[in-house]
Parts: sequence; C-alpha cells; structure tokens
Amino acid sequence: MNIIVTSLFVQDQDKALEFYTEVLDFVKKHDVPTGEFRWITVVSPDDQEGTELLLEPNQHPAAKEYQKKIYADGIPATMFEVPDVQKEYERLMKQGVKFTIEPKEVGDITLAIFDDTCGNLIQIVQK
Repeated sequence: MNIIVTSLFVQDQDKALEFYTEVLDFVKKHDVPTGEFRWITVVSPDDQEGTELLLEPNQHPAAKEYQKKIYADGIPATMFEVPDVQKEYERLMKQGVKFTIEPKEVGDITLAIFDDTCGNLIQIVQK
C-alpha cells in the first residue's frame, strides 16, 4: 500500500496554487473542475510520479475550524523535507515568505516553520 495523495486545506485554491508552484516550486499535476471547486494537486519537481498534495478547499465548517485552531496553536499542517533548511529559509525570505520559527536544531533535525498565506503553517525539515 502506498500513499498517493494527501490533502491540505486551503482558503483560496487559486492563491494556493500560485504559492505552491511559484514560491515553493512544486509542479502542478492536476487541475480538474469539480463543480464549484477544482481537484488541484501539486508534486515535487524531483518526484513527479510521487505523492500528490491536494490543495483542498476548506469549505466544510469542520475543515475551517480545524485549520483555524491548529494555526492559532502554532501547529504545522504538514511537513516538507529539504536538503538545507538554512538555504531554503533564505530563498523563501527573499520571496517575502513569513516565518514563525526561524531555522533551529531540534534533536537530530533542523527545522523552520512558515505561513503559506492560505491558512496554514508549514514546517520544513532537514534530517
């Protein structure tokens, strides 16, 4: 069994697609109309056949509440691995990304957390 798609609730699909492709450099894999919303997935440019991240609208009241509460508590909605957290931090800072936690070592990893502008905190880690 393999994980093929994982969801991330977003407040605005267009804004999320722009952020995840133009700022984070993911690649759009699917963008299919599904009525009022779209099935939009992005993938890592290094593994375009790998796990897809679904930019899912947070229209359900439970999704909105969940997203708001974990954000308010400073909990990242998901985590991405990068080869060098410090370099990625500097690259994203140049693009105006707001970090809530600057790079720091925690045990065997280095991490940082940023705001994706779509209602989520995202953690990047270097193992």
